[in-house]
Amino acid sequence: MSYPPDPYQQQPYQPYQPPVTGTNTMAILSIIFAFVFWPLGIVFGHIAKGQIRRTGEGGGGLASAGLIIGYIFGVLTIIGCGLWIALVAFVSTHPNVIPTPTP
Repeated sequence: MSYPPDPYQQQPYQPYQPPVTGTNTMAILSIIFAFVFWPLGIVFGHIAKGQIRRTGEGGGGLASAGLIIGYIFGVLTIIGCGLWIALVAFVSTHPNVIPTPTP
């Protein structure tokens, strides 16, 4: 007489991994520096995304927000610099646009 296989077979051993909790520090720095100094916000955001993917920590939304805000401020800075250069070029080629006081 044969018995059916045991439905509750022992699972293979998995080494204990403590649960990763908390928010990634680089993600927090990313959102802060996105407002203070946008290039660092972008760098920290990319580093945080990689660390979060590897470790499973929290803070993915913060890292994404830091990246988005950093890139938006970067684009606005580049547009502003371009407009400033265009304004200086225009004023330097049109001397009567800004009146100067005469003594």
